[in-house]
Amino acid sequence: MSVGARVLIPHGTAFTPDDITHWADRGSRSLEQAIAEADLLVSAPHAGSAIPAELDEFLAPEFTRRLQFDYTDVATEAVVRRWAEIDPRIVAVVNPHPRMVRDPNRKRPDDIRPQLREAFDRVAAAGPMNRVDLSGVDPIRPVTFSFFPLIRVPADDAEFERMATAFEAAAELGLRVYERTRDGLLERFVDGSLRGERGLFTTLSFHDTMNTTTRIDGAVNVPRAAKDELPDIVSLSNRGDLLGEDRGVAGDPPTMRPELLRELAEAHRIGFAAPHPDAVLLNQPYLGSQEITQAGELFRSRAEEAARAGVEFAAVQAEFLREFLLGEAATAVLHEPGEGWVSYDESHIDDLAQACKRSWDAFRAAI
Repeated sequence: MSVGARVLIPHGTAFTPDDITHWADRGSRSLEQAIAEADLLVSAPHAGSAIPAELDEFLAPEFTRRLQFDYTDVATEAVVRRWAEIDPRIVAVVNPHPRMVRDPNRKRPDDIRPQLREAFDRVAAAGPMNRVDLSGVDPIRPVTFSFFPLIRVPADDAEFERMATAFEAAAELGLRVYERTRDGLLERFVDGSLRGERGLFTTLSFHDTMNTTTRIDGAVNVPRAAKDELPDIVSLSNRGDLLGEDRGVAGDPPTMRPELLRELAEAHRIGFAAPHPDAVLLNQPYLGSQEITQAGELFRSRAEEAARAGVEFAAVQAEFLREFLLGEAATAVLHEPGEGWVSYDESHIDDLAQACKRSWDAFRAAI
């Protein structure tokens, strides 16, 4: 296999909730016990990188392994899994499929076809390799965020239908398992909190993004616009403003109390030994997406019960700078032309996981 060959999941591979759910001391603690003793549910919706082999025929030939992995938050998988191994206060669920199957951090459409057709139409109207706005139609994107081809344009309606059916069938083997598992765990944590298992329950959607995008030769070194840049470590988002306060948008309140979000930011500065305060920012450049808005809706629907029980719910998105997660050596490789990806330093992954644990321990101590 060449370094640029796509990494595939073998045909017919079906994941189970047990495959994708992670917690500490699995040999001696059941999932039920882990949930009862945890106060944080971590989800990694974009962590999967290997593509179901059933979909390979529909992908653009120029979609190399580097583009494949760059289109994911692949660096988050190892960090989240390791964090779950060392921290008994969290339970984690990791999507085994890449976001190209369908993005679980977007609202799930009842039928993927209308939005996918519109996405193809917008890409065609923009022209090859040109910037295109796919807002509202991007659960499945025909192009990457650097606007390189990802999915081949179907030759006709019959091929489009065959492709859509294949994407739906593939999703049932992994992506839908992730979504059902994530949502089921969220409900179990909420119900347990209302029974008195914890006073504050938080769900965290864990992501990463690079401050550079990709050139046609594979070099991931095109600087983003200043307004789109992430801070040096992480941006924490609750759908609020730069202080975490309500932006005043009807129907879109903060998903975590602003005071708590600011405490969480300070805890991350401590846990990650931030070199300066602005290495951790709030709601910049992202406000947070579907996973936290969906959780926020659930929490608001249970607000009266929570008030009676003296319980608080919170949802937050963490968008880490991918360069920070990868480290300088791996980042330098990706800044150069190529078709392959990088390997990970296990000691660096452990350091990051320990820093995540320290950050949330500091947060708990502060509140």
